[in-house]
Amino acid sequence: MNRIGKLYFRYGTMGSAKTAMLLTSAYNFEERGISYMCMKPVIDTRDNKNVIRSRIGIERACSWIYADTNLYIFIRELLEKGNELPEWILVDEAQFLTPDQVDQLAAIVDDYGCNVICYGLRTDFRSHLFDGSRRLFEIADSIDEVKSTCNCGRKTIVNARIDSNGEMLTEGEQVEIGGNERYMAVCRKCWRNKKIEGSRRYRLPLPLEE
Repeated sequence: MNRIGKLYFRYGTMGSAKTAMLLTSAYNFEERGISYMCMKPVIDTRDNKNVIRSRIGIERACSWIYADTNLYIFIRELLEKGNELPEWILVDEAQFLTPDQVDQLAAIVDDYGCNVICYGLRTDFRSHLFDGSRRLFEIADSIDEVKSTCNCGRKTIVNARIDSNGEMLTEGEQVEIGGNERYMAVCRKCWRNKKIEGSRRYRLPLPLEE
């Protein structure tokens, strides 16, 4: 293969228009006659069908990535069936990829010369790195932050999980699919202040001295 590709990671908090950027790229490739493929992990089942959809309403069909999908074999079998090798592969919700799948995407870039752009979150609601994101930070050729602004004016960093009353949650499973009703992107300071408020609110009163 003479083509030279790159593995890109574009990360940001929820609501930073990452998916809109992916779909805009797909539209531009389509307009220019450039071959591309959209993919996303099947764990994101909000749309209940194999599409990538932005909050602004645009969408594109995509191929699902299952937990046991070997992406390198997927592309190889695509070629063996006589299909065209896409010049670009666009992956949404890349934080849900396994580290092995990120390595497989890197191998596709190196062996086939495809360009792969992964869009996703950096960290979970507790500010801990997702496994897929960690691996992308380790091996991606290009890493870019998609910035957005907290209500206080600072840059958002944390995807805070909230309950039905808007209170911030600090415990629970790492993965819980949801939108604005479940998550709120905030800066580190606001996240820390909310955590302090919550701990004060639920702190048990000290026993009275006898």
